[in-house]
Amino acid sequence: MKFYPIDIKSADWKRLDRFADRTVFQTREWLQFVAESQNALPVLAELRESGEVLGYFTGLTFSKFGMKVLGSSFPGWTTPFIGFNLNPGVPRRAALEALEKLAWDDLKCLHLEVSDPHFTIEDGENAGFKTEYYASYRTDLTRSEEDLFNGMESACRRCIRKADKSGLKIEEAHDLAFADEYFEQLKDVFAKQSLVPTYSVERVRALVRNVEPSGNVLLIRARDPERKCVATGIYPGFNQIAEFWGNASFRSHQSLRPNEACHWYAMRYWKKRGASIFDWGGEGAYKEKYGCTPHRVPWFTKSRYQIVGALRNEARTMFARKQKFLGWLQGNRSAADRSPAEEWNEE
Repeated sequence: MKFYPIDIKSADWKRLDRFADRTVFQTREWLQFVAESQNALPVLAELRESGEVLGYFTGLTFSKFGMKVLGSSFPGWTTPFIGFNLNPGVPRRAALEALEKLAWDDLKCLHLEVSDPHFTIEDGENAGFKTEYYASYRTDLTRSEEDLFNGMESACRRCIRKADKSGLKIEEAHDLAFADEYFEQLKDVFAKQSLVPTYSVERVRALVRNVEPSGNVLLIRARDPERKCVATGIYPGFNQIAEFWGNASFRSHQSLRPNEACHWYAMRYWKKRGASIFDWGGEGAYKEKYGCTPHRVPWFTKSRYQIVGALRNEARTMFARKQKFLGWLQGNRSAADRSPAEEWNEE
C-alpha cells in the first residue's frame, strides 16, 4: 500500500467530491484558502495497492523553523480536520503508515500532523503516532426542525424568539466587504476578554474570496430594525457535515440575541441542503444550550526526530502567551484613551 502524489491542477476534483466521507475542508476551494492564508502548498496523493486505487489523502506542506512540515490539518489553520477519503474496508492504520512514508521519503518532511473524523485513537496509537483530540460538539440534523428547536434549552429558545420579536433580520451575504464587518465585530468580542483575534482580517477575506463562489460556505448578517449589521456568521459545509467556523457581534446589541438567531438560521440552512451533521467548531460550554452532544476527532502527530516535536509544542505555548500580551497591551492603550467617566460608565 503506497501513496502517489497527484498534480493538483490536473486532479479529477469531481470524482474526489463524490466520496461519501468528503468534507468541505478537502475541497479544492478550501485548500486554496489555506494555501493563501498560510503560505502553504496543497498536497493530493492517491493510495494504491497492486494497481487498485484505495483512496486519497489531502494536506498541505509549509516551512516552520526552517523545517518542512506536512499538515492535514495544523494548529492555527482554523481548519479542524482534513485527512483521508478511503474506500470501504480499507484499513486506516495501514493508510497512516503509508502516509508516513509519503511524508518522510517523497515529500522530505520532518514533521507530520493529521486529523480525520473517521479515524479512532487506536488507529494512530497502533501506527506509533502521538494522539490528541480536536474536541467539539455536534447536532444531528436528520431530526425534524421541531425536534431540533425543542431539543435546545428553554432559555436558548426564548433568545431565538426574542430576536424575531425584536425585528432582527438575517440575510445571506456574498460580498467581500462582509469580511471587514465580521472582523470589526470579532475585535469587539475578543476585547471583552482583554484579548485580540488570533488571525487577521486578511484570513477572513481569503476565505470569502476562495470559498464563497463555490457555494460551500454560508455567510450571514444579522441586522437590527434600523438595518445596522450587528452580528455576522461563517458556516462552511459540504456533503454530510456543516461547520460553525466563526461568529461575531457587537456587545452593544447582544440584547437582541443575534448570535442565537444566526446559529438557528445556519442549522436550518444546511439541513435543507442535505447535511446530517452540524459541527459546532470546537469547545465552549455555551454551545451546550443548543442541545448538541460532545464529539472528539482524533489528532495524530509524528516527527522524524524528537527535537522537532519539542519545537512544535514550544511554538504553541509561545503563541498563546503572545496573544495574552497583545490583549493586555491593547486594553491598556484603550484605557489611556478613555476619560474616567467613560470607564465608570462601562463598569
